[in-house]
Amino acid sequence: MQEPECRRDVQLRNRVTGSCDQKTSSGAQIKHRTPVQVQQRKSSLSTSSPESARKLHPRPSDKLNPKTINPFGEQSRAPSAFAAIYSKGGIPCRLVHGSVKHRLQWECPPDNLPFDPLLITLAEGLRETKHPYTFVSKEGFRELLLVHGAPEKAVPLLPRLIPVLKAALAHSDDEVFKRGLDALGQLSVVVGPSLNDHLKHLLTSLSKRLRDKKFKEPITSTLQKLERHGGRGSFIIIKSKIPTYCSICC
Repeated sequence: MQEPECRRDVQLRNRVTGSCDQKTSSGAQIKHRTPVQVQQRKSSLSTSSPESARKLHPRPSDKLNPKTINPFGEQSRAPSAFAAIYSKGGIPCRLVHGSVKHRLQWECPPDNLPFDPLLITLAEGLRETKHPYTFVSKEGFRELLLVHGAPEKAVPLLPRLIPVLKAALAHSDDEVFKRGLDALGQLSVVVGPSLNDHLKHLLTSLSKRLRDKKFKEPITSTLQKLERHGGRGSFIIIKSKIPTYCSICC
């Protein structure tokens, strides 16, 4: 009866000893981990966290969350309509860089070009803020109005052209406003009194900008040009919108 009990005691001791050996072996493995293994373990723990998972796989709602938007990051934007047309060759001219100043090189003489829709497209380009679109639109608009027969070609386009100029004059960018102002003066020289029916839509923006001292002189010069080429009718319209304006005939 004692022999089986002795065997059970030996087996029990062996189990305890084996368990201790396994723990000791496991502890030794933990203690002897290499730096590479430690780094890999940290990496796996970091990538398994919810925060890192969101960074690797952003949710669609994150785009609407201001906390996930980087205000200093450059957002991808589609090119403007004018930039897209220019890049595809829709504007029959190219910018030529000179040592002193730039110029436009037309693919064919501007006299042979139809104003519709080229003149309107160039007017839309006045709202651009990047080079070379700023120069191409401004200079192209000016040169196209200098061609022979420009009045006959430009007058029928006024109903579509005025809203585009109005948008440039109402733009918050000072340089865009200046280009719109120059274009308005150039158009007035070409179409004359035909512009009077549309003046009221443009003068509101000019009246607001007159409060800024730096624009007082160029706006006054443009108003005088409008009166000079638009006649008495233009003066009445200008005076009704800008009471402080003084006629050049006084």
